[in-house]
Amino acid sequence: MAPVIHCIRHAQGYHNLSVANHSMPDPTLTSLGKEQCENLAKDFPHHESIGAIVASPLRRTIYTALYGFKSLIERGMPVIALPEVCETADVPCDTGSDIAVLKEEMKGKAVDLSRVKEGWNVKTGKWAPTANAIEKRAREARQWLKARPEDEIVVVTHGGFLHYFTEDWSDFNKAMGTGWRNVEYRSYKFADEDGENASLVETKESREFRRGSEIPLTKEERMNLRETAKKTWEEGGDLHPVQAVQAKV
Repeated sequence: MAPVIHCIRHAQGYHNLSVANHSMPDPTLTSLGKEQCENLAKDFPHHESIGAIVASPLRRTIYTALYGFKSLIERGMPVIALPEVCETADVPCDTGSDIAVLKEEMKGKAVDLSRVKEGWNVKTGKWAPTANAIEKRAREARQWLKARPEDEIVVVTHGGFLHYFTEDWSDFNKAMGTGWRNVEYRSYKFADEDGENASLVETKESREFRRGSEIPLTKEERMNLRETAKKTWEEGGDLHPVQAVQAKV
């Protein structure tokens, strides 16, 4: 059976404090961000069921996973860095560090960087800040996760990318660049009827926890919302639509 995926947006990073900080390369967590991780460690209800911890290789996501899931890491569970779930834009704050820098910084920490290869942080080709490229690697990430043997997996990633990853644009906020709050978590199952796309569907419990009782959107409705979001970006200014939004995330 395919695993349940618990998606989490990273804790507050320095780039979240101001537009000027978007020029910071691969920023780490603020003091408030670390406090948010402590709260995540206390409040996340599924610690005992988690079989794997996966995170984007950017510093803010790695540290969110290290701090937020400290109890699991102390039992020997590493953070698996998965570059396919990295952030979408090519602004400095959304561009990861070179692999040599990451290896040096994570030395002695429970972080598995084996999937992070040279060039993962060059925003061209597979990593380009375009809708097609982002959708493709989001699908690759879902396929990889779907094939995992664990029953439940945590994925710590980014607000903008999460809309592509979950294919859910229902609460997309143009002003914020995402509908996800820092350290917000939502739980998903893989759709039974979907094949290679490996689509995710939010669990009833997760949806009700966030919004109360409501009927989930159909796949067609979710895709229509996605197209509306893209059109909104394209009408919003001179930046590439993804960059225009992700500069705020």
